[in-house]
Amino acid sequence: MSNPLNQPDTIWLLFRGQELLVKADDSSFPLQANSTLLPLLNNPNYHVTWYQEQAVLVTHIDEQLPPPEGYHFQHLRALLTQINQEQFALAGMASQVLEWAKSHRFCSRCGTATMPHPQGDRALVCPSCQYSQYPRINPCVIVAISKDDTILLARAQRFNRPMYSLLAGFVEAGETLEQAVAREVLEEVGVQLKNIRYFGSQAWPFPSNLMLGFTAEWASGDLVLQEEEIMDAQFFRYDALPQIPPAGSIAYQLIHATVTELAQKYR
Repeated sequence: MSNPLNQPDTIWLLFRGQELLVKADDSSFPLQANSTLLPLLNNPNYHVTWYQEQAVLVTHIDEQLPPPEGYHFQHLRALLTQINQEQFALAGMASQVLEWAKSHRFCSRCGTATMPHPQGDRALVCPSCQYSQYPRINPCVIVAISKDDTILLARAQRFNRPMYSLLAGFVEAGETLEQAVAREVLEEVGVQLKNIRYFGSQAWPFPSNLMLGFTAEWASGDLVLQEEEIMDAQFFRYDALPQIPPAGSIAYQLIHATVTELAQKYR
């Protein structure tokens, strides 16, 4: 197969931190055929995947370089509502590959500079101790909790706008996913759950998470907030929700599925 670096239809995903270079008019990704793109390709690049028979490569752009005419930088979170889910998944995968490459330039065991895997695997190998470092994914749980005709939503301390979402957190060593759901909810709002059920998952590249969605029902307990994490939490009636996360996120999907079910039951 020909080298994708030499192909005019190669898709380039160019990051400046968590910002991605996209076309200003339609938020599409640039192709190598655009001559204004070439001066930006001075840093190490990584092959991500193939998309509609086009190679997808990712690299980072130096902070001082402005975007070329007709392009601008968009934060990956903002693109969630501007491009389709397939394209967002592609950008998210590229972001995680780039984050992995930047974070594993040196062996975590002996400190030697790493090298690409000799067989082309997506791994960085230590030439001294032969330890291979593959991309790591951080599993997180997120849960929609219902109580009668209401759903539990919380506003995190880190939210800058008045948006309410679902409770979520990282899975700890030795936990099952269901145990992680129960623990996070008990720690953050002080209630017990029942009927914990798996819903679905979403790759969440901020920076390298896998969000595992669940639904559950309130079992017992009053809301007691972990104030360093949670600003507010309430059970909202299904037809009187506050501002929630945007469509495209698994949080929105869980909320939408739960309130739809509640509406059918209590309307």
